Amino acid sequence: MQVLAVMAQQQPAQPEQDTSGGALGVLEWLGTHFIGLFNESGKQFVGLVTGILPTLIVLLTFMYALTMFIGEQRVTRAVQWSGRWWITRYTIMPMLAVLMLTNPMCYSFGRFLPERHKPAFYDSAVSFVHPVTTFFPYANAGELFVWLGIANGITQLGESTVPLALRYFLVGILVIFIRGIVTEKLTAFMIKRTGRTEVFADFDREFEAAKAGARA
Repeated sequence: MQVLAVMAQQQPAQPEQDTSGGALGVLEWLGTHFIGLFNESGKQFVGLVTGILPTLIVLLTFMYALTMFIGEQRVTRAVQWSGRWWITRYTIMPMLAVLMLTNPMCYSFGRFLPERHKPAFYDSAVSFVHPVTTFFPYANAGELFVWLGIANGITQLGESTVPLALRYFLVGILVIFIRGIVTEKLTAFMIKRTGRTEVFADFDREFEAAKAGARA
């Protein structure tokens, strides 16, 4: 297959020829341009291998090594600490979750929060998986096209994307903070409106008992 692709690339450009009309003409056009589709796909793949993929691998390895160096228990305690106050619960905690566990495992950090705060944490974390790709593309590599699409115009102008990336990252933190606060308030409103106050009070007591048992 590689030999066929090389031979196709080395062939001189053929002059445009008249094609048949109707369905036969469509088939002739598809046959003429069939190998071109795979040639372009190969170029895109080579661009990824020599471009973003090494960066992703090195960043991911660095973060895993950093976690191992700090210690998983210390990282867990830092996450639990950040979940105690609303100002850190929807800024630092989602950032740590996305950077350490990446998308979609980052949502599992919600286990360190009581039930009433889990919807807001999820809202914050899921809203940060795109701004994080500006400086930490490994955290959500499957949707890196969102950031690359935003930065494409700057790249074509030959300008640095760092100022745009920094603003995108900082605005992302502000947005997840706002979304977390709003969702927490909405969750509390819905709990009260649907008459589930006692149910969530039981959840809170179970959560505190589990924390006390973990410390013992």
